[in-house]
Amino acid sequence: MSKLKKEVASYAIIGFGNIGQALAKAFARNGIEVSVATTRNPESFAAAAAAIGPEILPTTLAEAVKADVIFLAVRFESHPDVAKALPNWQGKIIVDVTNAYGVPPEKLGGQPSSRFVAQAFTGGKLVKGFNHLIAAILDQDPTVHGGRRVVFLAGDDEGAVAEIGALAENLGFSPIKLGGLSEGGLLVQARGNSWGQLIFKDLVKFD
Repeated sequence: MSKLKKEVASYAIIGFGNIGQALAKAFARNGIEVSVATTRNPESFAAAAAAIGPEILPTTLAEAVKADVIFLAVRFESHPDVAKALPNWQGKIIVDVTNAYGVPPEKLGGQPSSRFVAQAFTGGKLVKGFNHLIAAILDQDPTVHGGRRVVFLAGDDEGAVAEIGALAENLGFSPIKLGGLSEGGLLVQARGNSWGQLIFKDLVKFD
């Protein structure tokens, strides 16, 4: 009699700049494999990936988007290019790490930036998160002074937010759920030339 196996989610980071590499280090510190991709040939950043650890797997964009959970660590303006990699994102969670600082609110139709991003990823479940820490902080071990560094999460799908919350804990962070994209999301989203109230706050949670 066969037993159903609980499948382990697969992860990918799209974008391998300062933020993408900082996220990759979080995965490597905890022995969790993650694919990394850009629009470039993976051979061009393979050495940088190898320097982080064997868990970091350089690949093509077409391969990376096959993952279950995809961290969007590109410039805000580049998210439509990533979205075109698949006609439908059904069954996938997209973690929006972008910041739309300097983008006029009217260009976003007056919407929160992550809701605007979500529209590009048809069928996907978008969670806003990991965007409030600058790369230099995100790059560090989140265990600080006996506590854990906080990451804020917001999303309209409770199941997706819960899954990313569990992943954040596995990566050593303390997740704080803020609610939906239009409520809690605004606390961690840039709007025009103003930062969200919780962006770039160096918060630590003590157990």
